[in-house]
Formats: sequence, C-alpha cells, structure tokens
Amino acid sequence: MNAKHKTCSIAQDVEAVITSFNQGGMLLDAVHSLCRQTLPPAKIILVDDGSTDKISNRILDQIAMDANLPIPITVIRQLNRGVSAARNTGIRNAKSPFVLVLDGDDWLEPAYLEQVFLLLRGNASMVAASSWMHTFGVLDATVCPCGGDITAFLARNNCPATHILRRDAWAQCGGYDESMREGFEDWDFFLSLLETAPQAHIGMVQQPLLQYRTAPASANIKSMAKRLALMRYIIDKHGDAYRAHMTDVLLQMETTSVSRLHGWESEILHTISGGGSLSSVSKGFIQSPTYGDGGMAAAVRIASAQGAATKQQGG
Repeated sequence: MNAKHKTCSIAQDVEAVITSFNQGGMLLDAVHSLCRQTLPPAKIILVDDGSTDKISNRILDQIAMDANLPIPITVIRQLNRGVSAARNTGIRNAKSPFVLVLDGDDWLEPAYLEQVFLLLRGNASMVAASSWMHTFGVLDATVCPCGGDITAFLARNNCPATHILRRDAWAQCGGYDESMREGFEDWDFFLSLLETAPQAHIGMVQQPLLQYRTAPASANIKSMAKRLALMRYIIDKHGDAYRAHMTDVLLQMETTSVSRLHGWESEILHTISGGGSLSSVSKGFIQSPTYGDGGMAAAVRIASAQGAATKQQGG
C-alpha cells in the first residue's frame, strides 16, 4: 500500500461491486479507478459472469492474485446468467449498508464515491445516488440524468447503471430482475427501489464523475432495438405506479416528443436557409406529415420556409 492510500480515509460503510463479462483490460481501469478514490470503498467484490475469452480470464487471475492492491478484493466467478444476476451475487456477498455498483467497462473520477456517498448518507429517504457522466469511446459528451422520485422514472430512466444504493432497499425490493437479460434492467431496478417507500427518491451529483464507455455494439445500444417490448414488460410489472401517475407520465413523454420534433424542425430550417438539400426522410415527412402530434404544424412551417427561399432565389 502506497503512502497516498495510507493517509486517506476509508468508506467503511461502502463496498464496491464490479460486474464483468469478456471485458479484458477495461476491467483494470474500473478496479484502479476505485483504488484512486479520495474516499475508497472498504472492499471490492468483482463478479465475473462467465467470461470465455483468454485475455479476460488471465486479467481476472491477475487481479485476484495482486497483493499490491490497496483495497481488499474478492473475485467471484459464476456461469453466465446476465448482468442482473451478477449484480445480485455481488450485493448479496457485501456486508456493508451501502453498495457501489460499477460496470466493468466504465471507471470513476477520484471524487465519485466521496461526493455521491455523502449525498446519499445525508438523506434517509434517498434509496440510491449517482452523478452525471462523461461518455467516451465513439461519443464524447456530458450526459446529465436528473434522478428524482418515482414520477421522474416512469417515462424514462433517470440514473446511470453505476450508482451507490442502500443495501436494505435492495433487499426489500427483491434486487435486480434476473429474467431481464436484453436490457433496461437498471431502469426496472430503480423503479423497484422507488416503490419501497412513498418518499423514496434517487439523488444526483451534478458533476460528470462517471466515465461511461460508448460503442456501437454495446448492450445499451442493442437494447434500444427492443425498447417497446422492454417498456411493455416494465409497465406491466409496475402497473400500479403507472396507473397512479398516468398524467405525469404522458406529459413527460409529450414534452420529450415536442422537444425532439422542434430540434428536427430547426435542423431542417437551417438546411433550407443554407441552400442545402433535404434528406429523403425529411422530404417524406413534409409530403406526408404526422397528424395530432404537432407534425403537420411543423411541416407547414418548413414548407413556408421552402417557399420563401425559392422566391428569394427567383428574385
């Protein structure tokens, strides 16, 4: 243990669970980011969900045998059962009242645990907490989920999969749904957490302290192709909450729809004003706009802009 880690405090009430599946050297980044925390966890539990590639298994052996890691680490290997089962295994093996859940291909800024844990620990009705995230890989961006109570989570997920949770709330809600192996398991889990108490909510540190890896073939991207089917499962499962807050859900979805339609319309108008050509999709929308959702009004504004641009060119 180096001098840096000797002098820093330890979050005795927090253990960290990392889940992995064929993530190779990315797993080392996740482990090392926990070791560099300004407030490190008391222990790391690494659950491998049946990795099959040689590099990943060699790195798992390396981590398990590394006596120089400044934090005690336990490596658990299990047959491939999906990320929900891996997370449940890790949390079940933790003894602390708070557990940090981290995907093996992501990593944390040094202040993540300290800032997120202090936010969570200071509010008894907060069942989990996380932070904004910076994406890297194919997308370089800052993503700002807002957390909130159950009404904020019914229309969409509002918390990263990486977070710190109260272990008793995890036990009370039954943990992650292990039947969900195609995506959205974290969204479903947060809804289950928020159903444990009327005042339950999820906190968010408004700084990008989570580094989130993006790739075209990631599980998160693939799950979007099945979004409607997965949403149907979630709505059926949490039906009482959806029925109780139906107005809020519909208004949140409409707000998102209007915002995206406005953004698309603005891009089309920008293309027209610059003399550019519209895509076939945009042309098709103008020729046959949607009705009753603001689509026809947008098409009228776009067609008016096209007409004005044509007149200007002709004059």
